[in-house]
Amino acid sequence: MSESLVLVFYSLLFIVAFLYASVGHGGASGYLALMAVFGFAPAVMKPTALLLNLFVSMVSFIQFYRGGHFKWRLFWPFALASIPFSYVGGLMSVDGTSYKRILGLLLLIPVIRFTFFNKLQKTETRENGIGLSLLIGGVIGLLSGMIGIGGGIILSPVLLLLKWSDQKQAAAVSAIFIFVNSVSGLMGQLTKGIQFTQDMYLYVAIAFAGGLAGAYMGSKKFDQTILRSILSCALAIAAYKLLFTKA
Repeated sequence: MSESLVLVFYSLLFIVAFLYASVGHGGASGYLALMAVFGFAPAVMKPTALLLNLFVSMVSFIQFYRGGHFKWRLFWPFALASIPFSYVGGLMSVDGTSYKRILGLLLLIPVIRFTFFNKLQKTETRENGIGLSLLIGGVIGLLSGMIGIGGGIILSPVLLLLKWSDQKQAAAVSAIFIFVNSVSGLMGQLTKGIQFTQDMYLYVAIAFAGGLAGAYMGSKKFDQTILRSILSCALAIAAYKLLFTKA
């Protein structure tokens, strides 16, 4: 990449980490979309996204946990099922074309999340069903390991749709869910050997800074409607590129 493109990539990486962390997400789907647009190879994309996820999701979790939004009962059944399945998913090899198609479909989920779940009215929540939570956790875990995401971007809308949490609780649970899935997925990929770009340390520093700022602002009252709308448009474009173009 030229120097100007590198600077654009770094700037977008910070913004993605900031916006995802503000709603309790690690940002893997955003990092993957960004790397896909900039022509990264899938073999580099998966471990890179998961490693960035570790730092951003933990920072995000700490902020929402300090705000008193974490619910252990809501978290543990999802994690119990997702961790082993994420490891299995990390062991699986997906060809480049299939990988891009699956990723393209998954990128539509954050588009929906940021577009339709920003201004939900606060309603009464109910206890999550353990059996259904285990099933959902297993499915999300498998997809997470296969594609290189933490799964929070899928879990968060599910929690809100089923009324098992409010937005802040969903953010707290999703953040730590992403962390444990990312660790498990990376362990699965390590058994096969993984590739990192030589600029990984810089990527981590930029994503960490963006995640720290985003998580702090997200745990407070901060309106990011316009920024999230822009991110949704960018993710939609990336999804279209992955689903309908050969390049």
